[in-house]
Amino acid sequence: MLKLAHYLPVMKNLYHLLLLTSMSLFAQLQWRPLTSILTNIDNQRFDDVFFLNDNIGWAANGAYAAIYKTVDGGFSWNLQLSEDSATLPGNYYFRNVEFLDENIGFVGTLNGKFLKTIDGGSNWTVVTNFTTNPLAICGIDAVGTSTVYGCGAYFMPAYIIKSVDSGATWSYIDMSSYANALVEILFVDENIGYAAGNDASGGVILKTTDGGLTWNSIYNSNVPGEYVWKLQILFSDPNVILGSVESVSPFLGKFIKSTDNGVNWVTKTAPETIIQSMGFISENHGWIGGHTTGFYETTDGGDTWTNTNVGSNLNRIFIINDHLAYASGSTIYKFSEAPLGVADFKETPRIPLRATILPNPVKDKLNVEIEFLESDHLILDLYDAVGHHVKLLQKDNINAASKKLYSFDFPYAPGVYFIDIHTNSGRQSIKFIK
Repeated sequence: MLKLAHYLPVMKNLYHLLLLTSMSLFAQLQWRPLTSILTNIDNQRFDDVFFLNDNIGWAANGAYAAIYKTVDGGFSWNLQLSEDSATLPGNYYFRNVEFLDENIGFVGTLNGKFLKTIDGGSNWTVVTNFTTNPLAICGIDAVGTSTVYGCGAYFMPAYIIKSVDSGATWSYIDMSSYANALVEILFVDENIGYAAGNDASGGVILKTTDGGLTWNSIYNSNVPGEYVWKLQILFSDPNVILGSVESVSPFLGKFIKSTDNGVNWVTKTAPETIIQSMGFISENHGWIGGHTTGFYETTDGGDTWTNTNVGSNLNRIFIINDHLAYASGSTIYKFSEAPLGVADFKETPRIPLRATILPNPVKDKLNVEIEFLESDHLILDLYDAVGHHVKLLQKDNINAASKKLYSFDFPYAPGVYFIDIHTNSGRQSIKFIK
């Protein structure tokens, strides 16, 4: 009989082989653009991506109002819906897409329309049987076999829609006593869930344990104008909740984490102000990004971030497991081991709207001219030099491409100020002096 000592060299060599194999596989895991999807002209972005499994998924283009489907993990995509179709003639912005199963799915727009399919996206209908029609749906979450939640709107007010029969009937929940705006909704099961957005104090997260009948505020960023933009429940540990906080100049955004179901929160500084997308494959390893960045990666839970130099104009990171994920931005991106065999992709960061302060420096009047490229929504806020919120200047619905001039009395002390311009396509700020 061989003694243990005879096995040690073999075991040691086997260990090294397994280690090298593991390292080789890990080294291949990276984000790559899927350029087989329709090229994004005019620097618009894909606002959302959703996958039922490794291969079947859908992508929503925002300003072009288009839905694409893949059945081969993103190698090829088919156009299923666009604003030019008979279903939805007009000018729309698609914010999100979500499916209960391979047949029943939903699309939320920022234009008062909510869409449903019962055949996997081949045909779509506009949902009309709301007690109160939602102005916009900024977040959707399907949970269980027949329950669907949606929330809105980033441009106020705050509300939630809910269906318990796969979208056949809907209830409308007024959330204005809890928040000013809601942009993200995420449920653990049919009853326990979270909604995120902002209130008068800052970015907010709300929690319910009774299917949305009652809510409690469990987090606030305490910077007016900030939004908690994305939420994630870690697939390997449901006690861990992660979030991204979109901020305002001159602040940077935030990455937040709770390890006890939202009782306590840890805040880490993010690498840019307009942080939106966020996704983690473990408690320490994940990515964050936004309008002006691609994937910033952390392997230490957000203490430090490294620019991967991949991606742009990111809004959603959809995690499937620790070696597969998808993301939406200037195109659709895939995190996987295998090479994708696609052509080089040129990133197209968001181009801000043309906005000018006339004149600058300002005296007694603040005049802001903004050129809108299409129908839009506007929230215009005033901040001082250190980021204190001074006033909500204007809310406006833009019906078509146009150039608009907004004029305000400016009875404030001399100094440095910022205006924050928040529209369907993103946020930007302009610094000026009185």
